[in-house]
Amino acid sequence: MMFPLVRELAGKGARIRVPVSVTCRVLKLCRTQYYRWLTSPVTASELAWAYRANALFDAHRDDPAFGYRYLHEEAADAGTGMSARTAWRICSANAWWSIFGKKRSARPRPGPPVHDDLLAVEGEAGRVRHDFTSAAAPNRVWLTDITEHWTGEGKLYLCAIKDACSGRIVGYSIDSRMTSHLAVTALNSAVARRAADGVDVAGCIVHSDRGSQFRSRRFVHRLGRHQLVGSMGRVGACGDNAAMESFFALLQKNVLNRKAWRSRDELRTAIITWIERTYRRRRRQARMGRLTPIEYETIMNPTAALAA
Repeated sequence: MMFPLVRELAGKGARIRVPVSVTCRVLKLCRTQYYRWLTSPVTASELAWAYRANALFDAHRDDPAFGYRYLHEEAADAGTGMSARTAWRICSANAWWSIFGKKRSARPRPGPPVHDDLLAVEGEAGRVRHDFTSAAAPNRVWLTDITEHWTGEGKLYLCAIKDACSGRIVGYSIDSRMTSHLAVTALNSAVARRAADGVDVAGCIVHSDRGSQFRSRRFVHRLGRHQLVGSMGRVGACGDNAAMESFFALLQKNVLNRKAWRSRDELRTAIITWIERTYRRRRRQARMGRLTPIEYETIMNPTAALAA
């Protein structure tokens, strides 16, 4: 609505008064409609809407437990009638929900990627796939993701980082909350473990999905601090991080679904034991010649002082 601007420019208090005809010609407005609006700045429908909103707000303030149907009845008893649909529109526009109703937390769509997809390869048929076997040596490509599992005390979250070449879990973090701190702690763990082995990880690609934890400013800053290169897959495409999903499938089969876990500490201990004792040191993988991740890395880099 530009009519208030026309009135303000033509008013006596304006520093530079502009005639109504000039303003309407510049703004391409009809003078007839302006003068009609000037006689009644507030339309009858707008006034009726305001009275109905006031009645609904008074009822909502008196009893926040009422939904729009009860607010509609309370407004009608107060003398302001309207249809139930109109009451819903007004309550919805002003977020006047019942305190006992379902929480309206519209799940936002994943945001834009903060990194390009560096592992995507387009095939002959035009299909996009991801090549996780192209890493010729350890610390060239890392994969990361987050999984969760219920316990008697609530959910427990695991963020793990896997070397695409050796299959070794180079770092992980476990927490009761799925925040950016979980992903940053896992990344710091991976870098610290490699630094303890005397390995420089600068230039390594860290591939993830578009989760908010991996798009957070804290995680992106930590990637740059360690001179790592970020990479992100597409939305809703679990195949873009299939190698990491396969590790979580093994974890779920061997640990998570074995029994009902009473506490977070119990499940945390089981996860750490399986990763450190079984997966890294005892589980042999066919693609690496029936070697464990630690044995494979020892052969690839015999001078590195790997943790036993």
